Amino acid sequence: MTELVSTTPGLYPLPDWAKQDLSDLKGHQKHDLISGNEGPDIVEAYGRAREEVVSEQVDAGLDRVVEGQLRWDDMLAHPLTVHENVDTGGIVRYYDNNNFYRDPQVRGELTFSGDVAAELDATADLLGDESLQAVLPGPYSLADLATDEHYGDDAEFLDAVSDFLAGEVDAFPEHETLFLLEPSLVFSPPGEDIDAQVPEAISAVADATDANVVVHTYWGALEEKVYAHLMDADVDALGFDFVVGDRDQTLYNINEYGTKDDIALGLVDGQNTLVEDSETVRERVEWTLDRVQSQTFDTAYVTTNTELFYLPENRATEKLAALAAAAEEIQEVEA
Repeated sequence: MTELVSTTPGLYPLPDWAKQDLSDLKGHQKHDLISGNEGPDIVEAYGRAREEVVSEQVDAGLDRVVEGQLRWDDMLAHPLTVHENVDTGGIVRYYDNNNFYRDPQVRGELTFSGDVAAELDATADLLGDESLQAVLPGPYSLADLATDEHYGDDAEFLDAVSDFLAGEVDAFPEHETLFLLEPSLVFSPPGEDIDAQVPEAISAVADATDANVVVHTYWGALEEKVYAHLMDADVDALGFDFVVGDRDQTLYNINEYGTKDDIALGLVDGQNTLVEDSETVRERVEWTLDRVQSQTFDTAYVTTNTELFYLPENRATEKLAALAAAAEEIQEVEA
């Protein structure tokens, strides 16, 4: 029987009180955004907000709990925008939506940072169990979102980003699962010069942890060639967006080329305020697994298709509850 694990890809909306408090503390200009050198009042506010989103996940019954990445002003680019050898340039549109991030311009060696590890240490202290899930941008998406002003070669830059992320993962506290978010594989697939290198870069990050590693893609279906290369990555699961894009193409890829022993199912809309009830989520889980003809899975992660920071706090919390309830209800029926 497939074990269902309810979780999310992280990056939560700030609690409403924290938006106001942090706006007052940080200001509204570019130089007021997170840099990794915040004062004690800002650190304390983010700490209280972290406690809140961790508690919401625990109360909802999620099987894996994320830190929430509430400090991440720059969505996936955050691990670079706070790095000492990276300058932040102009504002760049975040894929094709109405969000923006600061262009991380890499001007020196990508040495160890420890910024994300510190966030996870604080989260592990709150949990005290084995339900922690770490979340990072995958190496291809992080390199794709950045501007290389130091390495001078796409392949070398991808290797550098991969080594940087592996070093960060090595400093993480004990965690059950690591999600590597790779929307760029869908939105701006790699060219022939580095497409075969991408699974090697992902594997290098995955090798830095003993946890189960999920490469989660979203905002559409992977091109067939990209998918075939991604299958070479040494990870435990691939994740798919069954909300946005061509579901038939995604199912074709899985059935034609197979997939990993585990799978992540992006079945709840992380960008739409309409809240799916647990029955709807159950139906989507069953519909999807029934159409994977090539195999059954040891574990299926039931998750939102994208991060949740697009949503109002109350809607995000309601979606957490629906995810957790659906996974639990299916397990009870099949037990």
